[in-house]
Amino acid sequence: MSETLTLPLNGEYFDQIAAGTKTEEYRLVTPFWIRRLEGRTYDRIVLTRGYPKADDASRRIERPWRGFTYKTITHPHFGPKPVEVFAIDVRAPQ
Repeated sequence: MSETLTLPLNGEYFDQIAAGTKTEEYRLVTPFWIRRLEGRTYDRIVLTRGYPKADDASRRIERPWRGFTYKTITHPHFGPKPVEVFAIDVRAPQ
């Protein structure tokens, strides 16, 4: 059975990933994301622009699962203080 990780994204970040200028998607290290990511392997990742209808392919990007790393970042989305995140690799296939 293939495992898919689906991540709904803000339109700005979706567009950056589609253009190839954003290569990582961040999720806070919380119990929810720890359960979804640590010790798990996925076959693919599906990035969506918001929550599109099932037949709206223009708002979906599918990428191979390449894993994640832990990082400490400061990002406006998470507030002014540094936070620990999962940096999920969303690069396009080579």
